[in-house]
Amino acid sequence: MLQIYMKTDIGLVRHSNQDAVKAGVLSGNTAWAVVCDGMGGANGGNIASALAVDLISEQILSSGSEHITDQSIKNLMISAIYNANVAIYDRAMADETLAGMGTTVVAAIVSGGVAHIAHAGDSRAYLLTREGLRQITTDHSMVQELVNSGDLTTQQARRHPQKNIITRALGVESGIEIDYCECKFSGDDLLLLCTDGLTNYVEEEQIERLARELEARLLPDRLIALAKSGGGGDNVTVAVIRH
Repeated sequence: MLQIYMKTDIGLVRHSNQDAVKAGVLSGNTAWAVVCDGMGGANGGNIASALAVDLISEQILSSGSEHITDQSIKNLMISAIYNANVAIYDRAMADETLAGMGTTVVAAIVSGGVAHIAHAGDSRAYLLTREGLRQITTDHSMVQELVNSGDLTTQQARRHPQKNIITRALGVESGIEIDYCECKFSGDDLLLLCTDGLTNYVEEEQIERLARELEARLLPDRLIALAKSGGGGDNVTVAVIRH
């Protein structure tokens, strides 16, 4: 039976939590999660991330999960995120106080031994298997583009002063390019979704060690505590799916 655990925290510096998360388990042993990190001022970031999480979750919950095919899941996720993008964009265009708001998104549906991941922005998905911890999303960010081109190393990117500048986000434009992938998800595997409030303060080696040592239900709390002990300069959100 798939289980899911999640937590979001304001961190130690910010005055509001612009992250948002929803997750659950559907009939047919299908689990899902949506994690968003809003941007665009206190009000705008909160509204964008909440809108995205609510709208994407609603579409997943209304889909009817039993006997759904892999292609149907892909279509569902792309459609849900695209519709959320339009809704956020329209809301920002209609209210000048919300101009420029947007949000990252990373969403997962695990069903039939497959993890389906869709994302835009720099919120991430990691898969823990017996072989190790693997990042299965690629950040849509300026520093990631510099890493891809060979102009920065991964370690330099972690400390780069412009590491928070993202190149894709929901709600900024009327259209959105969404990355999608699938990977096998077996009985011992763990899927972790998170915002950059975790990955900017916690090393991947620390994430892997805790994920191996702890029960899944304890992992969000412990990872968030680790991010806060490392500085906690951002909101931090973690969702975990495990058998």
